[in-house]
Amino acid sequence: METVSNEVKSESLKAFQSAIRKSENALENMAQKGANTTLIKKRLHALQAGLALLESAWEQRPHDYNREELIEARGVLVGLFPSLQGMYEKAKAGGPQKTLIERRIKAFELAAEAIDDFNTK
Repeated sequence: METVSNEVKSESLKAFQSAIRKSENALENMAQKGANTTLIKKRLHALQAGLALLESAWEQRPHDYNREELIEARGVLVGLFPSLQGMYEKAKAGGPQKTLIERRIKAFELAAEAIDDFNTK
């Protein structure tokens, strides 16, 4: 895994935590409305796995994800890149939304790399 600064590590962990909170809120709202929650559950699981792998790599925290779950999580995270890129391109230059999206993209890239590293052990 690439070497990253403590600032990038902190921002990446916060980006995952924020995405998880937003996904949990969306899941709750969708469930209350009786909407199909399969996709949001899959994304939430991938976000949680990505966060766990970064915490494992950077803070030596244990995680309970097996190889198959991590492979699936990586696919979901990487699958979010096109929509994140689209939001990034539409965001106002220099705005907080653009910064947030940049951090989220970086966090997801680092998590995918951490999953790759874990799966090659």
